[in-house]
Amino acid sequence: MNKEELMVGALLDLSKTIAAKLFDGLTYPWEALPKISEFILAFGPTLSKDEYDQIGEHIWVAKTASVAPSASLNGPLIICPGAEVRHCAFIRGSAIVGCGSVVGNSTELKNSIVFDSAQVPHYNYIGDSLLGYKAHLGAGAITSNLKSDKSMVTIPGDDGKIYTELKKFGAIVGDHVEVGCNSVLNPGTVIGRGTTVYPLSMVRGTIPANSIYKKAGEIAEKI
Repeated sequence: MNKEELMVGALLDLSKTIAAKLFDGLTYPWEALPKISEFILAFGPTLSKDEYDQIGEHIWVAKTASVAPSASLNGPLIICPGAEVRHCAFIRGSAIVGCGSVVGNSTELKNSIVFDSAQVPHYNYIGDSLLGYKAHLGAGAITSNLKSDKSMVTIPGDDGKIYTELKKFGAIVGDHVEVGCNSVLNPGTVIGRGTTVYPLSMVRGTIPANSIYKKAGEIAEKI
């Protein structure tokens, strides 16, 4: 992928998140990751009291959202209208759960934005990541957000390596991406819009839009 394909507008529809203003002035989507907590702390108090309840310190939950009693919620956090947070979900904070999205059974979410209608419904770990509109991660699929040597994450691109200056960075999952069950997205993975990842995949680097990822070195273009 070239640098233009890695930019915010090429991967994510900002009309499909309450956090659109977070991306103002940013070139690449991962530049938003260190700013999520600060954004929520500033934006949360401005939310309509007719639409949202503040249920804890820096935790705002839409009145139309469904949150299981067994879910663990930690701020700063915004859960948007129509979202569903299911049994034993663990939201560690610095997270936005978009309109109509699903954070499911035993899923852990940390310093991430789940765009509207995205789903992480079963046993997922989403850390330091952005999930685009209608993105879906199958059961057991996770974002690995820290390299084994603890070094800064870099993004390989057609135009050369991009240095993110981030030690913790999971994945950018574009709009309408489907990730198969029990797949691992390694630190700094970027998946273009409309791509499908086979189950049990180990994904690293950048995957073009409208592709089928079968395994490393075997990526087909969708017809």
